[in-house]
Amino acid sequence: MTRIILIGFMGSGKTTLGRALAKSLGLEFIDLDNYIELRRCKSINSIFAEMGEEGFRTIERNLLHEVCEFENVIISAGGGTPCFFDNIDYMNAQGTTVYLQVPEERLHERLKIAKSKRPLLKEKNDEEIMQFIKEQLERRDVFYKKAAHTFISDRLEDKEQIKESVERFRKQFDL
Repeated sequence: MTRIILIGFMGSGKTTLGRALAKSLGLEFIDLDNYIELRRCKSINSIFAEMGEEGFRTIERNLLHEVCEFENVIISAGGGTPCFFDNIDYMNAQGTTVYLQVPEERLHERLKIAKSKRPLLKEKNDEEIMQFIKEQLERRDVFYKKAAHTFISDRLEDKEQIKESVERFRKQFDL
């Protein structure tokens, strides 16, 4: 039975690498944020607007517990998931947790391109995005570093880099 849980900051490649890795290994891939939206029939933004962050985090925790029961799966957790309740300890107990670590500069490059899809970044300029990354990483790193393993996921910019990263991941974790 395989259960790999990818954690890390937004833009770290949890979905990109997770999807490619699952395909390579013949496993199911679950993006926790997408799973929440499907189960609740609402967008994450709508849930936040209606219930606030506390309400969202409770839903997220409950559905994290649900997906962590699945077998032969790679799970991409939300960027904040490990930072609330006992989520990181629970994930560590349920599967192999891997922190996808990316230098701040690479996160900045990725996030400024995709900021329109990221509600927390939508209204920020490039400088504000970098400041946001630094501040959030400083707060969240203590949780991310509780993962069983770390994988540097700074090379996911095109199909070739994704393929190379999947091969490197498989080699690093003997998959």
